[in-house]
Amino acid sequence: MKDYLTPAQIVAELDKYIIGQHEAKRHVAIALRNRWRRLHAPADMQQEIVPNNILMIGATGVGKTEIARRLAHLADAPFVKVEASKFTEVGYVGRDVESMVRDLAEQSVSRLRQRRQEAVKAQAAQAVEDIILDALIPPMKAPAKDGSSTGRSNLGFGIGEGSDADAVPTSDQELNERTRERFRQKIRNGELEDRRIEINVTQGGPSVGIMGAPGMMDEATMSGLQDMLGNMLPKKSKKRKVTVAEARKLLLDEEAAK
Repeated sequence: MKDYLTPAQIVAELDKYIIGQHEAKRHVAIALRNRWRRLHAPADMQQEIVPNNILMIGATGVGKTEIARRLAHLADAPFVKVEASKFTEVGYVGRDVESMVRDLAEQSVSRLRQRRQEAVKAQAAQAVEDIILDALIPPMKAPAKDGSSTGRSNLGFGIGEGSDADAVPTSDQELNERTRERFRQKIRNGELEDRRIEINVTQGGPSVGIMGAPGMMDEATMSGLQDMLGNMLPKKSKKRKVTVAEARKLLLDEEAAK
């Protein structure tokens, strides 16, 4: 939540999306601001600021859910909508309250993961560009220490047509670097989107089965435990031939998740 959002400003933000219900907006805005004040107050003052929980009652369609959703957005907090009829006492048919807490925790983890992926998006894009470039024009190995040459590569012939004599590369290494830079620029300009390349794509780990007595774990707990164990197992990579555009989409998510 931003520092400058006073209750009046919170109400103004809610007015952009919700018609009417001014009294409800005013009460929830004050409650949200008190939460924020308590969170940022000195430790000895926090006990003096009583946090307010919110219970909204009303007919269907009056704006209860939308108010809660917009408040969560303003507070940068996770939001989960649940149907009360799904929650019953433990031991009866239905889900227990722990499921709701688990859903909130999963939302928080998902939001944090997305935020961190956005923070490294630029680095991930650069790494993906390097992978695509390596698939198009592999880099040359450093020359041997004894000065021996592996022979001039023909990767760059025809690319530098019309260049001055002074621009002629003096070694295979320099020729390779210049060729790679030209192709890097083509990648950035979108000129090679339909070119097919071969890349290594990480595959998900093997599925993990968990045996247990019926009723010991609910479906959500079982699924979470399976995902955790699956992430611990080594993942395999597989070579795929795709276009540059497809490779960028596949690799960007993979690099950002590292």
